[in-house]
Formats: sequence, structure tokens, C-alpha cells
Amino acid sequence: MQRIVGSEAQPQMPKSALLHGVSVSLPIAPAVVKRAAGPFAGSAPAASPTPPVVGEAVGPAGDPRFRQLVGDAAWSELPAAVQRRFSKRLGADETAIYRGQVLSTRLSRAGRVLAWMARLIGAPLPLVDGATGPAAVVVSENPLLGGQTWLRIYNRPGSFPQAIHSAKRFQGPTGLEEYVGCGIGMTLRVTVEDRALVFRSADYFLEAGRWRFTLPKFLQPGRMCIVHRDRGDGSFDFGLQLCHPLLGRLVVQDAVFRDV
Repeated sequence: MQRIVGSEAQPQMPKSALLHGVSVSLPIAPAVVKRAAGPFAGSAPAASPTPPVVGEAVGPAGDPRFRQLVGDAAWSELPAAVQRRFSKRLGADETAIYRGQVLSTRLSRAGRVLAWMARLIGAPLPLVDGATGPAAVVVSENPLLGGQTWLRIYNRPGSFPQAIHSAKRFQGPTGLEEYVGCGIGMTLRVTVEDRALVFRSADYFLEAGRWRFTLPKFLQPGRMCIVHRDRGDGSFDFGLQLCHPLLGRLVVQDAVFRDV
């Protein structure tokens, strides 16, 4: 049995869909799904301090990993809602969920070719030019993958929804990587710009076990930029752009999400 605990009630979205995806990935105070747990039958529960509220930031810092990537000064420029969202401490049995709408998706001809080629590694880019409609994002903690797993689900009229999965790993030369599977990922630099949290790709890599190889620039698909901007009404904008130095903008996607 599961119960859903939300930190604050949110107004409902009107009906109307990477990350990096790449990222797709893919984050105000998200709702949390927690499995019911209890002591074994016939045993007495051990005394323990009152636990923190599920999914809430623990102490003044909560989960400090994103804050450490940008520094305290830049972090203080972010709206409180963004700080709460990116400092949630998720347990092994907790999941943060966001639902919303994809407002627009634009793929150039080269972008469509790249998106379909990328299906070989799990389809981390949106596949349909002009796609809009319902979308959902599910975030959970996965220590075995080195950080958080992100699942993005995008509606596709007349077809099954597209599911994009990736892992945000807090490691590497920039402190954060987006891993999409099949040994492929990208390093990310995180900044705060105009009160928004911005993720930009630094490099792409291939890895197999302990072996790791950074792709030369001419083999990289372009620079990925993802912007998370709070709207101030309990929702946030998600913007994704993949730009190639010679081919221009390959993928542009805009969406709006809120907590479940």
C-alpha cells in the first residue's frame, strides 16, 4: 500500500505533454510516494527520535548537493520554491512526482535525424516535431547509480507515451553528470542566472567499466542547455535547447510543471 504526502496543496493544471533528457530530466515541494512499513508482528518497536517530515529538507541545508554545485551566494539568489525543490532529501522508498504540459517541441531536420538515431541508446530526445500535451516527471534516489534517477513521460497522440530515463550522478570533473545508458552521458555545469537554475553540457563521454573516453568536439551532438525557472504560482517552466555549432538549433522544447 502507498500513501502520498504533499507539503502543500497545489491548484490543478488545466487539461491539454530528455532530457536531457536528455537530459532528457528533467524538479517546489514535490509530492512524495512512500511505502508503508512497520515492525515485524509480535515485536515491539524500538524507541527513536521523531523522524523528519517525509520528503522535507532536513536541517537548514537539506540535501546540499545542488547548492554545493553553485555556491552559497548564487544559491541565495534562487526563489525559495526552487531551493526547496532542489534540496529535497529523498529516501530509498520515496519518489518526487511532477506533472504538467509540453507547450511546444521544435526539431530541425537534422534534429529529427539525431533524435531517431538516439533511439539506439534509449531515445533521450523528443521524437516528434510539434508535439504538445500531458507530461510527467518522476525522481528517485539511486545510490548504486551515484545520485538521482529521472523518468520523463511524454504523451504522443496515436502512440504509446515516450519514456525517457537518465541518472544525475554527482561526480566527474564538473561535479554533475547526466547518464542516459549504454555507456553514454554528458558532464554538466550548473549556474544561477536571472533567478533561474541553468544546466549546460560541458562534454560528452563514453564509458565501459573503469575505461572512460571524452568524445572529441566534432563527434558531439551540440551544446545542451536546460533552464528551470519558477513562475511564482506553484509551477515552474522547463526549457530545453540543443544547439550545434554548424547546424544551429536541433531541438527546442518548452514545458510547464507543478508538484503532484
